Amino acid sequence: MRKQLCDALVDRSVREKDMVFLTGDLGFNALEPLQHAMGDRFINAGVAEQNMITVAAALAAQELEVWVYSIAPFMYARPFEQIRNDICFHHLPVKLIGNGGGYGYGVMGPTHHSIDDYGTLLTLPDITALVPAFNEDVEAIVSSAGSCDGPAYLRIGLGEPPAGWIIPPYQPWRELTTGHGPVVIGVGPVAGTYIACFEAMPAGQRPSLWVVGELPIEQNPIPETLLMKIDSSSRLIVVEEHVRQGSFASQLLLNLSERGCPPKAFAHLCARAHSYGRYGSQQFMRAQSGLDQPTMLSVLASV
Repeated sequence: MRKQLCDALVDRSVREKDMVFLTGDLGFNALEPLQHAMGDRFINAGVAEQNMITVAAALAAQELEVWVYSIAPFMYARPFEQIRNDICFHHLPVKLIGNGGGYGYGVMGPTHHSIDDYGTLLTLPDITALVPAFNEDVEAIVSSAGSCDGPAYLRIGLGEPPAGWIIPPYQPWRELTTGHGPVVIGVGPVAGTYIACFEAMPAGQRPSLWVVGELPIEQNPIPETLLMKIDSSSRLIVVEEHVRQGSFASQLLLNLSERGCPPKAFAHLCARAHSYGRYGSQQFMRAQSGLDQPTMLSVLASV
């Protein structure tokens, strides 16, 4: 999604002359067009993420539109205190971009696994998390983040729809496959990995697959259509490349319980651990955590 991100930010920088972009010495072979378009408004803050966040907060306090970029673990974990104290406690609309969310940097091991990022940041006041599912979502996600009057975190990765599949226009909630089976709700790109196997199933068994792109739920309420499907199916599966603690599933079940309509049967496919005995690609790490297609099909049969 980095190319789409760069293109969207270049377009925005032409319109928004008060826009400033900071990078923590990352973005080689991806962000050069943005650097060229923005000139002095593009700042390489170096490998000093805590300082970068404090500088970003100071610039936002001067009513500049501030975007900050790094790989995901360096964006939310290393400077967490500065995000909390300097940005969120002052309700400054800094836009934080973390590349490689989930197991995106899987082969680099647990220090680079961002599987607790949006759950961690959503404990802070007034922050919004945006998780595009497909490359084509990025332009709309950048626009949505830009219109936030508070801080926002963008978790970007790699869109994974099946070849030739027509991607529906971006919405915070979208139905990707339609059927009369269980309701499956995914967060971000991992949802796209199930489309092909779901579409191959008979309509009576095929899940109704939805993807959510903006959190928390309180800012983007569950559509009535989805609530009706959860109620009629009574079987719900949530899948996300995030640990159970602080997960989207936790938010969703709390919301449904408060409405008085919790599902009768529920399963949660999530990132099981940061550390494993072996490390590999994002797909390999997903399989280690049971986020792969065979595990999903097994869970569908048992729910």
